[in-house]
Amino acid sequence: MNSVVDGIDPNFLAHQTRILCLSYLRWTKRPLIEKAPDAADAWRQLYAAPFAVVSHDTKPDPVFNYANSRAQQLFGMGWQEFTRLSSRYSAEPDAREERFALLKRVTRYGYVDDYCGIRIAKDGSRFMIRNAVVWNLLNETGDYCGQAALIREWIPLCEMHNL
Repeated sequence: MNSVVDGIDPNFLAHQTRILCLSYLRWTKRPLIEKAPDAADAWRQLYAAPFAVVSHDTKPDPVFNYANSRAQQLFGMGWQEFTRLSSRYSAEPDAREERFALLKRVTRYGYVDDYCGIRIAKDGSRFMIRNAVVWNLLNETGDYCGQAALIREWIPLCEMHNL
């Protein structure tokens, strides 16, 4: 991998990887990746991981600010498009209330490690995520700076058609 991935600033990737990894470790007591969050190339390991990781900011209608390569593949979007997307659009309209309740639970408890739900990709295909970990992000001074999700398990859902 080159020092720049898809035109993304490696300094941003390093900074966001550090926040993602340290916050995950804080809440779960487990490392997110093998490399230390301060390692110069930790961002490369997270970006290329075989599991999906996404995060969103703290806006009233949060917008994704990070999606590793697997997440981009899963949702069918490149970095530029993904990081302009309101995170609520990752769920179908009828599942957004459930998603909102999940995020409130995460805000209250710091993290959950049992989330299951249906998500939708750009092309309209749907997939079930299972046992996802969703956690609060804290910056270096302990200030809340968003939420993230780790998706290790997903199952594509087929559309049922009447025959």
